[in-house]
Amino acid sequence: MNPLLFTDPAFLFFFAPIVLTGYWIAPVSWRNGFLLIASMLLYAWGEGRYVAVLAGSIAINWTFGLSIARCERPRLRRLVLVIGVASNIGLLALFKYAPFFILNLDLLLNRLGIPRLEPTHLRLPIGLSFYTFMGISYLVDIFRRDLEKPSSLARVALFMTMFPHLIAGPIVRMTEIGSQLGHRFWNSEGVAAGIRRFVIGLGKKMLIANTLATAADAIFALPPQQIPASHAWLALVCYTLQIYFDFSGYSDMAIGLARMLGFQFPENFNYPYVAQSVTDFWRRWHMTLSAWLRDYLFFPLGVRGGRLQTIRNLFIVFFLCGLWHGAAYNFIVWGLWYGVLLSVEQLGLAKGLRMIPAPFRIAYTLAAVMCGWILFRSPTLHYALGFSKALLGFGGGALPRDWIATQFINPATYVAIAAGVVAAIPLKSFFAGAAPHWTPAARIAEFTALSCVFIAVLATAAGDTYNPFIYFRF
Repeated sequence: MNPLLFTDPAFLFFFAPIVLTGYWIAPVSWRNGFLLIASMLLYAWGEGRYVAVLAGSIAINWTFGLSIARCERPRLRRLVLVIGVASNIGLLALFKYAPFFILNLDLLLNRLGIPRLEPTHLRLPIGLSFYTFMGISYLVDIFRRDLEKPSSLARVALFMTMFPHLIAGPIVRMTEIGSQLGHRFWNSEGVAAGIRRFVIGLGKKMLIANTLATAADAIFALPPQQIPASHAWLALVCYTLQIYFDFSGYSDMAIGLARMLGFQFPENFNYPYVAQSVTDFWRRWHMTLSAWLRDYLFFPLGVRGGRLQTIRNLFIVFFLCGLWHGAAYNFIVWGLWYGVLLSVEQLGLAKGLRMIPAPFRIAYTLAAVMCGWILFRSPTLHYALGFSKALLGFGGGALPRDWIATQFINPATYVAIAAGVVAAIPLKSFFAGAAPHWTPAARIAEFTALSCVFIAVLATAAGDTYNPFIYFRF
């Protein structure tokens, strides 16, 4: 059975209404328990056999958190932390990196004439990358004493399994929502703001991202030597907008659902495509991941060694960032691409950028990011190279005879591109899901617009144009 996603009719009309209604009418002292059960049931819906992995991660982090807090000797506390973090990484490595490691080891063994290893066939549990990072942050925060005391098993379980963020983030920390697990402010205005944010996220995903995915997926499915330059550029533009609205749409829905439950989750995107440098881009894109990498990896590597140490740290961080996104060489090179760009900015390009007009800074950043998306979207490095040649007009353009462009590229594609470009620019707070102080007439207009978005989403879902969220596979 597939996991139940926020865009599924079963979630919209069955799970969410029942859970939210039950949560709102339940006594305050029961709400955490009710939410924990609901979250585990939602995960078990499509990941039944991997509930044990999630439960094991919870047990590991609660046990080691308790042990770290009880240790008084610094060396022993550090040792317990290292073992706890290694346990989290080991769980992630088993499911995510073992096949990649065995594949590369086989290549080496073949050259040495040694028999091949048996490949593993473990499927990556959905959300593992995200709740592993949450578990590590919990242990490190206890070690640093950023958390006054370890949480109970029930609170650690709810922290890691809360259904709005469990599958694909945002990556929340116990220091951010720990107090909310004990007491949170909930009212009708918060619920209304959450609904508004959720519907906007639905619109981003279903109306923009999914429409663009149809063209992007169709073109990227072709051999790169058969793709004309015009189609290659169209695919790259579509994917650039698709991945943003796919992931930011999910984040909006997660933040909106959390708001309906009385929680305040951190923001995850801040109009990254108007960034004026690559450094600025990473302050705006997947902000909870960027902050996690900064606080739990970049700074612990040391920052007192000057610019060279900063550059070293950047390469380590973004190498691991690429590897976190996927066990494949194209993701590793994608991470190193950003290591190079950020290092060059550290070495003086950032200062030079400040001397040119903003539109040129934005154009430079977009070009750098779109080059990165080629690596990110391509199945292999070889494909990425071929696709890059197609962008430059060296693809040949010999499309298969049975490939019908109008089936994938139609007026809806160009409307979605136009809507995506407008919505990616911070023209109005409405696009960010904020709750503006409008007049009654404006609020009626807002309600009407959101209702139209919701109806259009339902029509799109009924037409079976649904695509899974891109970040679920990470």
